[in-house]
Amino acid sequence: MSHELYFICPHCGNRSKGTQRGAGLADGARGCERCGSAYLFELLDDYYPAPSAAFFTCDSASRIVDCGRGAFELAGLKTENVIGQPLGDTLQLDFVDGIDHVATALEWQVRVIGKPAMILAGSQRLSAIADIFPAYDDVEDRGLLVVLTPQVGEAA
Repeated sequence: MSHELYFICPHCGNRSKGTQRGAGLADGARGCERCGSAYLFELLDDYYPAPSAAFFTCDSASRIVDCGRGAFELAGLKTENVIGQPLGDTLQLDFVDGIDHVATALEWQVRVIGKPAMILAGSQRLSAIADIFPAYDDVEDRGLLVVLTPQVGEAA
């Protein structure tokens, strides 16, 4: 009996399950069945992002690779305008506890869930909750999925 794995697409937010991390004969990366995005992130257990959550895919240096679902609605960001820019600088991401949880997730390849943060959304500072997932794959240059959920009615 095989164990089911949970995946989420940062581009459209589609959740899927599978018994393998790879796809096809060459065991290449899994892609999204709904939107065709080449990036899927394994969640290790079921995870339900809020409808207002914004998805950002980053490389191993936390530079933005893709602005997914909700990024424009939250911060007015489009991939073509911010690709290659550091996520922390672009969003002016500051964690309330003073710890750089993005760096922790990258260094230790662990997920970090439910961390209060402040971000820049347009010209306004907003409270958000950050969930950070490292890419669990065999690629040496692993990246991250960063999900930011705005806290309703809590502008700074």
